[in-house]
Parts: sequence; C-alpha cells; structure tokens
Amino acid sequence: MPKITYVESDGNRHEIDVDAGWNLMDGAVKNGVPGIDGDCGGNCACATCHIFVSAEWAEVTGERTEAEQEMLEFAENVQSNSRLACQIEVDDRLDGLVVHLPESQY
Repeated sequence: MPKITYVESDGNRHEIDVDAGWNLMDGAVKNGVPGIDGDCGGNCACATCHIFVSAEWAEVTGERTEAEQEMLEFAENVQSNSRLACQIEVDDRLDGLVVHLPESQY
C-alpha cells in the first residue's frame, strides 16, 4: 500500500497509507487530514483539494487535465506545481510521495 505524506502549510506532516485505486483526496479526507476539504466529493468541481506536487513527482503524477486547469482558476495561490488531489489516482509508483497543502482552500 503506497505511503503518502501530506504536509500542512505550518509544516505538520501526516503520513498515510493510501489504498491503490483511491485518489489523493480520498486518502486525505478518509484519514482526517486537515486542509483537504474535497467539497465536491472528488468530481473536479470545486478546487478544495488543492495541493502542491514537487517537480520530482510531476512525471509520475501526470499532467493537469483541462477540467483540472479550469477548476484551479478558482483556487487561492495557484503555482506551476498546483494540482487537485482528486485528479491524482494512487498506485504503487506513488509510494513515498510528499505533497504540500496551501494555507487555505478558500
């Protein structure tokens, strides 16, 4: 089971075992990680699961979809490495992934 680390903006870390086949938002919400709201339930319709993915993981996590890019227009503090956690499906290649959360989703 892949181990994902979610890092809050204050540096607090949450190391979570996330089932393959789930997305990063599911892993965070189902394990009570603060700062990932997932208001739309993972349907790429709200941008409340905004995360930052470091460059070394960009190839493995894939590129933003057009829908994801459009939703990120509603997010705060969007950067070149911004992604929506609901759009990244977990598989064994993501074991060890560390993602960072913005200060706020709203």
